[in-house]
Amino acid sequence: MFYFGVDYYPEQWPAERWPIDAALMAEAGFNVVRLAEFAWSRLEPAPGRFDFAWLDRAMDVLAARGLKIVLGTPTASPPPWLMQGQPELFRMRADGTRLTFGNRREYCPNHPAYHSATQRVVSALAEQYAGHPAVIGWQIDNEFGDRCYCPVCAEAFQGWLERKYGTLDTLNERWGTVFWSHVYSAWSEIPLPASTGGSPNPGLALDFYRFASDSYAQYQQSQLERLRAACPGHFITHNFMGFNYDQLNYFDLARELDFVAWDNYPRTQWHMAGSVTPSAAALGHATMRGLKRRNFWVMEQQGGQGGWEMLSVAPRPGELRLWAYQAIAHGADAIVFFRWRTARYGAEQYWHGLLDHDAVPGRRYAEIRRMGAELAHAGRHIHGAQARPAVSMLLSYDSRFAFQIQANNPQFSYARHFHQIYQALHDCQAGVDVAAPETDLAGYKLVIAPALHVLGEAAAENLKRYVAAGGWLLVTQRAGVKDEANAVVNQRLPGLLAALCGVEVEEYDSLASDMENGVEFCLPGLAEAGRIPVGPLCDVLKTTSATVLARYTDDYYAGQPALTLNQYGQGQVVYAGAAGGERLYAALVGWLLEQVELKPPIAAPRGVEVTERWQGDRRLLFVLNHTTAPQAITLDQPYRQLLDGHAPLKGQVTLAPRDVLVLAEAEEDLAEPVAA
Repeated sequence: MFYFGVDYYPEQWPAERWPIDAALMAEAGFNVVRLAEFAWSRLEPAPGRFDFAWLDRAMDVLAARGLKIVLGTPTASPPPWLMQGQPELFRMRADGTRLTFGNRREYCPNHPAYHSATQRVVSALAEQYAGHPAVIGWQIDNEFGDRCYCPVCAEAFQGWLERKYGTLDTLNERWGTVFWSHVYSAWSEIPLPASTGGSPNPGLALDFYRFASDSYAQYQQSQLERLRAACPGHFITHNFMGFNYDQLNYFDLARELDFVAWDNYPRTQWHMAGSVTPSAAALGHATMRGLKRRNFWVMEQQGGQGGWEMLSVAPRPGELRLWAYQAIAHGADAIVFFRWRTARYGAEQYWHGLLDHDAVPGRRYAEIRRMGAELAHAGRHIHGAQARPAVSMLLSYDSRFAFQIQANNPQFSYARHFHQIYQALHDCQAGVDVAAPETDLAGYKLVIAPALHVLGEAAAENLKRYVAAGGWLLVTQRAGVKDEANAVVNQRLPGLLAALCGVEVEEYDSLASDMENGVEFCLPGLAEAGRIPVGPLCDVLKTTSATVLARYTDDYYAGQPALTLNQYGQGQVVYAGAAGGERLYAALVGWLLEQVELKPPIAAPRGVEVTERWQGDRRLLFVLNHTTAPQAITLDQPYRQLLDGHAPLKGQVTLAPRDVLVLAEAEEDLAEPVAA
């Protein structure tokens, strides 16, 4: 079953309103709701005293309309009685300031008292609803994140280090603590990399970021074990925050969950541009799908304007439906909109849902009701269909953390660099998996490793095996610089990848904001592009076995190699020594896709996204017009449009602005019409 639903907060509305809301939800085609993830004070109004009667009534009202239920554990937002008088439960910032009560996610993830309160409420919820016929699964907490620098975390970090390194001699050697006379003689001497201490030892800081990420994974695991023991028939997930969130290693957080869910807000108060970049949301979907290499849920799909203190641009007609189908195109097996009705109280008064404050169904509700009617027919054909990308991009959280500690250049952003390359692939309609560097890469035609700054032996050997077996690999600048302890390697860069890439980095340059270099390609078809600007990070290369693809055009290293190609075993490696922008990656990615013989599923104009999912041997095509003008595509064979069941489409087809086609090979069982 394809799940289509909404996030609902019955505790925020009068009980007499619940049946009206449930009826409207059913009329919109919804079959699932998420409940209770912020309801701790209603569920446990005093320590150990639980009140489930109101939630039981709400669930009965919803279940009577055929709605299934995902329950959230309410631990992201503790009640005042728990936090009052216990300031040590609050998370501490890097500057030593404690958070205070008034928002959410204020807690220290390692504090034993918070763990104890968590176990009590989660156990009570699990026992109460383990056998409820409408409950199908659980969401743990809400949007984990943010590092804590409190004394409890300091002690826990010291224990984590002792378990990892075993002896202080090993730790001192790996971190190079002889620098600045930081040699530790007791585990208790090791500090946190607080902002009050200035620039920390990079090894210490990277390990603390790993520890902070592990802390949330362990806190999640303690809840997961309680739920799994009490509710073996229910799924368990957590709502992640996509590619952009950079405080946690999401591969680790996802490992023990049944599947990943995430919160997709293409336009919010933090993204105030009038237009939305389709590749940004697409990258979020690809990353979430890649965490477990399986389909995902969207647990919060944007349902209206975002905004706390400030309002974002309102979603234009068609955008909510378009963004939701984009999620489905990239592997979502459920869409749950946030939220049902816009809150009249609290910090999110301007974070709009499908209904406004007055609860009168309007334009947004009508748009989603249309989608519900479409999915009533098409959902069974879409659910479970798999993405089969031929390209993989390697996301290294160790490298991402390392760049947070030492950015190398104030103009360089690991996330922006990653997205710029993904944007070029997205523009070429190339399907992409996002994977960890140690992932088995067999089966991919092209693998891209952006700025693989921190690199261990296992990941390096994985890349060598992939290329030796015939794969194509793109490695970009500042790769292989650090070992797993965040120490610079004692060899010519790119370190463990030097032989694989067939180059050595003779030196590297970091350009100021008023500086620029350029490259010119030596390749037929690309040389005509002329000088392409690059920066701010530039590796000056010496080839050992590679051939030169492009050379620098400016400054003292003009004429030196900037991009190279090296054969390794049966495969090929491109090393891009210069960071660039749209022009560089459009040219390079286009050329790479030609080399590995990857073509778009169908030809489409710019601004029209085409994505594939596979139901067995049957290919589904999602065609999404992200523009504000009609766009024409050409279909080279008959396809059934699943969303309306009309006669097969072939030849030239015109999409209205922000419209969507979901296409499958024409077959009789797809011919059922959809009611208007």
